[in-house]
Amino acid sequence: MRVIIQENYDKMCKWAAALICDRINAHKEDRPFVLGLPTGSSPIGVYKELIAKNKAGEVSFKNVVTFNMDEYLGLPHEHDQSYWYFMHDNLFDHLVDMKSENINILNGMTDDPEGECARYEEKIASYGGIDLFMGGIGVDGHLAFNEPYTSLTSRTGVRDLTTDTRIVNSRFFGNDPEKVPAKALSVGIGTVCDSKEVLVLISGHNKARALAAVVEGGVSQKWTCSALQMHNGAYIACDEEACGELTVDTYKYFLDIEKKERL
Repeated sequence: MRVIIQENYDKMCKWAAALICDRINAHKEDRPFVLGLPTGSSPIGVYKELIAKNKAGEVSFKNVVTFNMDEYLGLPHEHDQSYWYFMHDNLFDHLVDMKSENINILNGMTDDPEGECARYEEKIASYGGIDLFMGGIGVDGHLAFNEPYTSLTSRTGVRDLTTDTRIVNSRFFGNDPEKVPAKALSVGIGTVCDSKEVLVLISGHNKARALAAVVEGGVSQKWTCSALQMHNGAYIACDEEACGELTVDTYKYFLDIEKKERL
């Protein structure tokens, strides 16, 4: 695991976007580059950077296939809090060469949730797996909608959302937790960890405890993102504000390692 500490959120997003663009531009295989994507507040700055680079001709999405992490169960595409809506509003509609047929998002209105999740896994496999999966984490360290105590080998499936998650997400639903769907469709921790590389964004004081648990704690279902400790191609991109709970030695270690990488 590499931990990339940046001064602030904007610099963190620039670093993450540069990594994604580097990987897309370096992709020489006949098959498309397969990119996993999250929703939420964490990736918005990265999406703005990717849009700018795409419009400037620095990266093309013509040969990129995307798979999103999750979707609320029971929200139609046109609902302004569906993740389909979020992704088109914040990224896909602004890319000059993204092909709509290459966008994959779980269908929250499906009549067969388990079947939808199984088909999603099969489609990911049909492309040879995901090359790079970007994600963010919750304050409790959950990755996608894999709440605490979800199996670390879980696959795409239906997830029950905790009260805490519904309260946190209620800011998007008029501050009413009851308006937040109680279930979602989500890729599993195993699905994410099967990716060749994983990039997780962690920013802000409210994520400091989660960052410390993910980096310094043991691998545990309590902090589902901690599974990335076992991944050989995992990156944690974070800002200074998120580092408040790291020990001084850990903080200095990762700064020192990355400094040597640049030499």
